[in-house]
Amino acid sequence: MLTPKNSKERRNTSRPLRGANRQATDLKSTLTDKVVFINRCAKVVKGGRRFSFSALIVSGDRQGRVGIGFGKANEVSEAIRKATVAAHKCLLNVALTANTLPHEVVGEFGGGRVLLRPASPGTGVIAGGGVRAMMEVVGIRDVLAKSLGSSNPTNVVKATLNALTTLRKREQVDQIRGKPPQSKASLQSTESLSSANMLSNYETS
Repeated sequence: MLTPKNSKERRNTSRPLRGANRQATDLKSTLTDKVVFINRCAKVVKGGRRFSFSALIVSGDRQGRVGIGFGKANEVSEAIRKATVAAHKCLLNVALTANTLPHEVVGEFGGGRVLLRPASPGTGVIAGGGVRAMMEVVGIRDVLAKSLGSSNPTNVVKATLNALTTLRKREQVDQIRGKPPQSKASLQSTESLSSANMLSNYETS
């Protein structure tokens, strides 16, 4: 004879995730997190020194979405967890062309100033520190980057995010200016004509 389950067993039975909870779980599984910087702060009290930690995290899905998170706690693991949750809540879309940038751009935040340039296939990520971490999580494989201002990790990362969010594709710029969309053949002919003009000007000079 089967005995009925008690109330504790009923409460402990797990239910399948539905709606927004399932979507959030799927999103977290596709995101890549990288630790950019961990800072330790010491506060002197009567009994000695009390330490606290702050963490700077960048998250992305390697397909054009990226976010920044900052968290503080008395333990490193808890600070990283808070920063990761904050990064997952503020993901932004970035306009990419293949595996690089559509055009050159400069981003600024505070004292930080970062220059990003598109690169040919096979170049790789020529960057360091927080800029490199952000390029990897957003999905950029070929880029040239240079930090021109402050070396503070927070300012550098936020300046990089400012540069990425100002990127625009050719189609987006044409739509803003009210121009009709151009086909790939016309774009290729325009590019070949401009390159031929540049070559002729170089030879005459």
